[in-house]
Amino acid sequence: MPTPAMISVEDARARILAGLRPMPAEIVALANAWNRVTAEPVLARLTQPPSDVSAMDGYALRAADGTLGATLKVIGAAPAGHPFAGQVGPGETVRLFTGSVVPKGADGILLQEDTDRDGDMATVKEAVVAGRHIRRAGQDFAHGDAVIPKGRKMTARDVGLAAAANHPWIAVHRKPRVAILATGDEIALPGEPIPPGGIVSSNSHALAALVRAMGGDPTVLPVAKDTTEAVAAAADQVMGYDLLVTTGGASVGDHDLVISGLQTRGLVVDFWQIAMRPGKPLLFGQMGAVPVLGLPGNPVSALVCAALFLLPALALMRGLPAGPPPTVTAVLGVAVRENDRRADHLRATVSTDEAGRLVVTPFPVQDSAMLRRLALADALILRAPHAPALPAGAEVAAIRLDTLGI
Repeated sequence: MPTPAMISVEDARARILAGLRPMPAEIVALANAWNRVTAEPVLARLTQPPSDVSAMDGYALRAADGTLGATLKVIGAAPAGHPFAGQVGPGETVRLFTGSVVPKGADGILLQEDTDRDGDMATVKEAVVAGRHIRRAGQDFAHGDAVIPKGRKMTARDVGLAAAANHPWIAVHRKPRVAILATGDEIALPGEPIPPGGIVSSNSHALAALVRAMGGDPTVLPVAKDTTEAVAAAADQVMGYDLLVTTGGASVGDHDLVISGLQTRGLVVDFWQIAMRPGKPLLFGQMGAVPVLGLPGNPVSALVCAALFLLPALALMRGLPAGPPPTVTAVLGVAVRENDRRADHLRATVSTDEAGRLVVTPFPVQDSAMLRRLALADALILRAPHAPALPAGAEVAAIRLDTLGI
């Protein structure tokens, strides 16, 4: 296959996202809704609070009767969950607790600590203000209010709100089912016998962890050997998945057979090769109903590409806004040289200087086979194609890896 022209990182990401769609909705129990994305607004099925309730322990009365030194007759009590059935009249009061329904006729709350109680008589020690310490019906939300919008990733707070709105079940986008396929005669999964000259594959497990962290449902497939037939046989296992992610086998060597193997199963290539470092051999296409994202086999390249392309893809498929990873402005801890025609992503540590600025310091060796360096990195420094050399202290944009969940 002839080597294609390289496209930019931005163009590649846009074309990947254009080829994907959010997952359809499914109904899940509220207990399982954390971190899922709402497929429709969550509407309140009741009014909260349903009635005027007391915000404090104390006494319900007519505010006009709550003058300093006034003595009122206690005609009953209304613990939370047991509303007072009668009505508060002139000179009367009802004992309340936090959350108690304010009885008819009352428009003020006399705090417990502002009361002298003697038998069934209560004396006012602090004048009562009408409406104070009363939570009005619907103060939080009313029946029919959209308490949680569509496209919201459910937090624990959202789960609590949906419960308060009386929802035992909610509609969320289905988790994307992602098949992960590593390729190569030299590859063994952790714990398997390692072939002569072989290596242990880190990509499958790292990518599965990333997919799981981003709310997807990963499946790690057996390693496919470097034959067209082996790749094609692996492709037969992924029908019904929402995305196939491959690693390795999409470069320009004689044994890079992912494209030809998948083409026997209908792969149509959108693009192949992008102008970035690390990670030039990136593939995207469509194999029947299954989108295919081919990442480099190099473990650092695979994970950097995953941060730039797989994360936005998963966000879109989950029903969230999708775009480039967020960046921060930082200053260089050391000088960097001028860049070539490929966008660079320098692995770096992050610290803070005396002025409170973020300082990003790239590792002196940026070899894309050094996975330990990536694991120790806090950020990726972004260097545009043909960016000039910069001195220490110059401002740069960086992606904070710790904010991405990877």
